Amino acid sequence: MKATRFLAAVALFAVFSVQAAEKLSIAATAVPHAEILEFIKPDLKKQGVDLEIKVFTDYVQPNVQVSQSGMDANFFQHQPYLTEFNDGRGTSLVSVVGVHVEPFGAYSSKIKSLDDLKDGDTVAIPNDPTNGGRALLLLQKAGLIKLKDSSKITATPRDIAENPKNLDFYELEAATLPRILDQVELAMINTNYALEAGLNPNEDALIIEGSDSPYVNILVSREDNKDSEAMQKLAEALTSDAVKGYIEENYKGAVVPAF
Repeated sequence: MKATRFLAAVALFAVFSVQAAEKLSIAATAVPHAEILEFIKPDLKKQGVDLEIKVFTDYVQPNVQVSQSGMDANFFQHQPYLTEFNDGRGTSLVSVVGVHVEPFGAYSSKIKSLDDLKDGDTVAIPNDPTNGGRALLLLQKAGLIKLKDSSKITATPRDIAENPKNLDFYELEAATLPRILDQVELAMINTNYALEAGLNPNEDALIIEGSDSPYVNILVSREDNKDSEAMQKLAEALTSDAVKGYIEENYKGAVVPAF
């Protein structure tokens, strides 16, 4: 009889524990963000955090959803993009922790080297201010252009002071850039979208940022929930030795831990 009561108590405790798990919804782009989140999900479950991951294919809705309390957090962007978004949309989203860097690269299906670019060739860059500026800064570093302000992170093609090869710039949504590689001579692509398209940044990029890139991808939330216990457990899990090992093993330098 005592054994039966004990087993019943254990079963009741287990049910209560499941019910007590706190749900935490997070918006993420597929690669590598959602993959990293899926990796830590089982461990968070053991800590009482039920992580719900929703994959997005754009850079706008994840912030909209969090700012409107449709989701608790997101994981896809760097601080310059977040700052630009907050300023432009009147939101007040905040960074919780920095996780990794995705070195930005230049890709082509038509040329093998930047030296092969000809007069008037086309170059596609992201149409959002920070990633577009990031692309132009990388092209400046490669010696292809010169900007009026050599350090402006929100530069656009209008800020180009020197363009010796008269390159023709197209500004397109970042997610579409891998799909138009056969239509332009060069495309400047964020690593998450490059990986999704089956590109290997270390082998396929004609030029790529170094590991010292300032564009660290961050976990983002609202002011009202950034210090919650569940959010802090998520932040700790994202910056654990296990995640560092997972990133290094699975992305081979295409994604670099920033902690």
